[in-house]
Amino acid sequence: MTHVCPTRTCPRGCTGHADRCPKRTGGGIVFRQRKGRSRLTLQCPPELLPILREHKKLQDAERAEAGDLWEDHDLLFPTRRGRPMERSEDDKMWKALLNQARVREARLHVARHTAGTLLVEQGVHIRVVQENLGHARVTATERYTHVASPQVKDASARMGAALWGDDD
Repeated sequence: MTHVCPTRTCPRGCTGHADRCPKRTGGGIVFRQRKGRSRLTLQCPPELLPILREHKKLQDAERAEAGDLWEDHDLLFPTRRGRPMERSEDDKMWKALLNQARVREARLHVARHTAGTLLVEQGVHIRVVQENLGHARVTATERYTHVASPQVKDASARMGAALWGDDD
């Protein structure tokens, strides 16, 4: 019997998916077009730029060391040979990073929710958060972000001031 990929992720223990999935061409990792607009330009905090520049220097050294074995896919976090990282390897590195930072374990995707929520908590407009997260629709962004209780209290105080006047 041949394996048929479901519309969602295969169940745990499935041997017909991942690197053996018949939907992959020639085995290995397949690049796919991102959903939404064809190109996404990300803004990052200025404090992150020196860290990314240092990372680029290390990556250039790995590229030089790999020589002809380097496969250039224009990736920010490739393997030591320039190839895309397997998801399981990416997950291991993420969990090691969380452990090193003494932060509770969570899926890497949860970091997107956290980023969106932090931006909302800082008063960034939801449309700007949408752009940062690369969502085509603001409804996706609203599902990602969570409103903190201080913001709810602030909204309540503002509503009271608007309806009954400011006590100041």
